[in-house]
Amino acid sequence: MTLALADNGAMLAVRFLLELTSLVCFAIWAWRVVPNPWRWIAVVLVPVVIGWAWGSFTVPHDPSRSGASDYHTPGPLRLLLELAVFFGAVAALYHARLRRAARGLLVVMVLYQVLAYDRIGWLLSH
Repeated sequence: MTLALADNGAMLAVRFLLELTSLVCFAIWAWRVVPNPWRWIAVVLVPVVIGWAWGSFTVPHDPSRSGASDYHTPGPLRLLLELAVFFGAVAALYHARLRRAARGLLVVMVLYQVLAYDRIGWLLSH
């Protein structure tokens, strides 16, 4: 099965922006929740660790990636990672008391997942 909608350039750009937005949300959470002097470390470390996991645990031959992978990951496990990062960013905003932003991001994340239904199907089948 080839990805149709989720693999087009516009959706890949949206996905990339959502990935960056998620990392920023985790940094905001760290800044607002972690006390000084640890917040400076957490603001850098939390997004770096999440970004590392995002880039390292990939499905071989994923059409949305270069194909390189540090750790070959089954599709359903990768889907769980993606949902944890995307919706974890929503939870991070909510926990950081940015509830209106969290609700807005939740709408965007759900809409993206609905439009990327073919990617979800691809991940579940690999």
